[in-house]
Amino acid sequence: MKILVVKDKATRRDFLNVVDKIYANDPCYVRPLDKDINNVFNPNYNVFYNNGDAVRFILLDESNVVLGRIAAFINEKKAYGFDQPTGGLGFFECIDDKKAAFMLFDAGVEWLKGKGMEAADGPINFGENDNFWGLLVEGFTDPTYGMQYNPPYYKQFYEAYGFETYFEQVTNRLDVKKPFPERFWKIAEWIGKKPEYEFRPFSWKKEGQFIDDFIEVYNDAWRFHENFTPLDVKKVRVSFKKAKPIVIQDLIWFAYYKGEPIGFIIMYPDVNQILKNFNGKMNLLNKIRFLWLKHKKAMTRTRVIILGVKPKYQKSGVESGIFYHLRDAVYSREWINEMELSWVGDFNPKMRALQDSMGAEFAKKHITYRLIFDVNKRKKVRATSIPRDSRERVHEMSDNK
Repeated sequence: MKILVVKDKATRRDFLNVVDKIYANDPCYVRPLDKDINNVFNPNYNVFYNNGDAVRFILLDESNVVLGRIAAFINEKKAYGFDQPTGGLGFFECIDDKKAAFMLFDAGVEWLKGKGMEAADGPINFGENDNFWGLLVEGFTDPTYGMQYNPPYYKQFYEAYGFETYFEQVTNRLDVKKPFPERFWKIAEWIGKKPEYEFRPFSWKKEGQFIDDFIEVYNDAWRFHENFTPLDVKKVRVSFKKAKPIVIQDLIWFAYYKGEPIGFIIMYPDVNQILKNFNGKMNLLNKIRFLWLKHKKAMTRTRVIILGVKPKYQKSGVESGIFYHLRDAVYSREWINEMELSWVGDFNPKMRALQDSMGAEFAKKHITYRLIFDVNKRKKVRATSIPRDSRERVHEMSDNK
């Protein structure tokens, strides 16, 4: 077997097409669009190249048949925020062969070592964590768009190689035909009657303002996350532009207190329900099919991509108020029957508690692993938990100024 660096049209094609071999008999698998994968590794498209670098590898047997793939990357803004410089490994796919898997891991690790890294997280994305992030270990059902899907045997490869759990990611689901707990709606109605609070649906006509509001809330709400990096407006604009063909404006809501943006929810229809039969290709015929299937209401599931509230306003019922306004938008579309809440890390107990209060049911579990390269320095590593009451942290920080 031999490792090749992806550097030309033929190897780029092999990197994409190896999934056809691995998932040939898996009815749940949805091949990501080739364009989406290629764009991750396109410096002209992926803004993460502004502060990082990436490489791709494929593994071939003696007959030049592709057996697997892997990518390695460095995000300079995050790499040095840990106890050891930490890069990333992702887009791993491999036949059920431990030797082949280890050769791919070795290729990625050696490249990262050459860049000065001492550890790697994986499988992760060279981009935001709402796509291609974590290894699926429970709930091998149809994946929603952007959610990682893989064969069950990958878990053995990662753990045998030395990867250790860094954090677990739980995805829950809501049957939208099933009523929410009554207490949840009472809280929502209570905050909805307060005149100082306002809830607005997203509008493309005011896209710039909503993007600014999104960044303000995100940067405040996520600052207690480990190795937090403020959002870049260019990255956010690219994300919204990419999602525009599937966005339903009133499935995205913002919350305000006396005009100040304090929370948001972003939810998209699950485009995987259409892409499932496209085999990664978005050619002219599939574009026409896409528009037709969208018109025929083929997307019956939605995915909550992200929900955030500024720490100062958490535990005030803002989340309930957002869902209260979102409710009519979902219920009025009778073809929508399921809402996926993905994903929440075990470092975020507040969001897990919120989902429990909504009556959400377990759907899937992913694991993001960390590999410390030096065996003698390996230790049990876990992501730092977000304080259950971030408001207290805000007050503490204010008192210490």
